[in-house]
Amino acid sequence: MQKMEYITLLTTASILLVLVNCPKFSTSQSPTSPPCSGRTCKTSCVRGRCNTRKSRCCDGAVTDYFQSDQFEKMFSNRNSLEAHAKGFWDYHSFITASAEYEPYGFGISYLNSNFFGTKEVAAFLAHVGTKTSCGYKVASKEPLTWGLCYNKEMNSNSYNYCDEHYKNTYPCAPGVAYYGRGALPIYWNYNYGEAGKDLKVDLLNHPEYIEQNATLAFQVAIWRWMTPIMEHQPSAHDVFIGYWKPTKNDSLAKKVSGFGATMNVLYGDLVCGQGDNESMNNIISHYLYYLDLLGVGREEAGPYEVLSCAEQVAFNSFSSSSP
Repeated sequence: MQKMEYITLLTTASILLVLVNCPKFSTSQSPTSPPCSGRTCKTSCVRGRCNTRKSRCCDGAVTDYFQSDQFEKMFSNRNSLEAHAKGFWDYHSFITASAEYEPYGFGISYLNSNFFGTKEVAAFLAHVGTKTSCGYKVASKEPLTWGLCYNKEMNSNSYNYCDEHYKNTYPCAPGVAYYGRGALPIYWNYNYGEAGKDLKVDLLNHPEYIEQNATLAFQVAIWRWMTPIMEHQPSAHDVFIGYWKPTKNDSLAKKVSGFGATMNVLYGDLVCGQGDNESMNNIISHYLYYLDLLGVGREEAGPYEVLSCAEQVAFNSFSSSSP
């Protein structure tokens, strides 16, 4: 019996995250984008113009363009009576978490003099909004405003997500369940172990910390965004800003940098290479909506082949994974 038969998910769209985090060959790495804080990076960006010898650089902070009123508009129903994480999520927690990854370029990257920060925050939060939404359950109108409705998997006692194949590196703690938690929910002991190691928090023994601390919940999500799922593969951050350059084989597989590739990195063949599908379109709809709210405008999202992953060959096959 497949694990999906055991699980009640956050939302219909959240079906993706259970399987994305379950392949036994998954090995998380450190962020592939090198640190870009400090004098070298700062002096390579002057009013958004990058040194010709250094095409990627970072400058400023997420707070320079993303304000609390915009966050409130994006997630305007997160504290409604129907929300399951009422009072948990807030703007300050996101900004505090973002600051931890700004030195690696999160939300403040320039590439070839083009600023990607605002669009990257919209892209990241589009995935967050989709994975934590209860909009399609409680609202017939404005379903895109129901992100951050959850901070953990519902009916979480149904499965403990303990993979004994990792008992030597990330042994499961007695009585602990590694169900989905956070803004981009992570599952399984090995993912909690990897995230905890990088964030220097004992998530293997205390995964509940994520559902108790909104800053940590956002940090884990940004860690997932900035960190490759597989060795020798790009992160969602790298494919979005264009720091990752497709090989000839990638091009033949119709993989291109952009928002569509972030879905490919995070969800593989669960969403991508499947033609037009509801799961993919739901994530894209959130992204376009957030671009409008941030004042960028959906027309800046790029052509369909950049926005979508419908025709991209998947980086990884998750659909056939089993515990």
